[in-house]
Amino acid sequence: MATKITPKKTTKKPVKKNNKSFMTKVKWFLLKSLLWFFGISISLVVLFKFVPVPFTPLMVIRYFENKAAGKEIYFSHNWEPLDKISMNLQKAVIASEDGTFLTHNGFDFIAMQKAYKSNERGRKIKGGSTISQQTAKNVFLWQGRSYLRKGLEAYFTVLIELIWGKERIMEVYLNSIEMGDGVYGAYAATEHWYRKDASSLTMTQAAGIAAILPNPRKYKATSSSSYINNRKTKIVRIMRHIGKIEY
Repeated sequence: MATKITPKKTTKKPVKKNNKSFMTKVKWFLLKSLLWFFGISISLVVLFKFVPVPFTPLMVIRYFENKAAGKEIYFSHNWEPLDKISMNLQKAVIASEDGTFLTHNGFDFIAMQKAYKSNERGRKIKGGSTISQQTAKNVFLWQGRSYLRKGLEAYFTVLIELIWGKERIMEVYLNSIEMGDGVYGAYAATEHWYRKDASSLTMTQAAGIAAILPNPRKYKATSSSSYINNRKTKIVRIMRHIGKIEY
């Protein structure tokens, strides 16, 4: 009598289950990364509401740029409370960089639209960034024009508008931005350009610093070119119409 041989059943690997398990791990990793990002970013914004910003990414980048180029490394940065920074300089940067600073919520959409149209026509690239956006970029991010950086800039701009408020944004801005080659903040800038303290700037001197902000490593606040002198005159004229600043 012949014996019936039954073929062995081959066990199939649970491919779908493994795939699901892998995707679940990826999702959890992304979720955790996102939560960590939100936690760290919000914590930093809250911290810098009360603590002076010691340095910015741009300061670090400039250091390595100069070192790689074999240039002399010069770095000057001291924190100065806003009440010790001349009101003239506060008015000057508003007149020069962001005329609607006191009224907008972080973004000047009209200026952004004008900048977009100007760039679309092939003219010199304009940013349309507000003081709030510039502060967010300088303190938390790197330089560049990628969509990722612009997206993060918008995120941090919303955070500092909500958590810091206008007065703190102005204080951090005036203590962090580049105001000369290796010169950062109002204290260092007034010492570098005028050999005086930040509280005693005249309207013209403040306008001189504000005028070079688009390219502070190229332009000079003193012994300026005709282009910068024209900018100074325009900034002073606008400053006269700003009136009292109330944050």
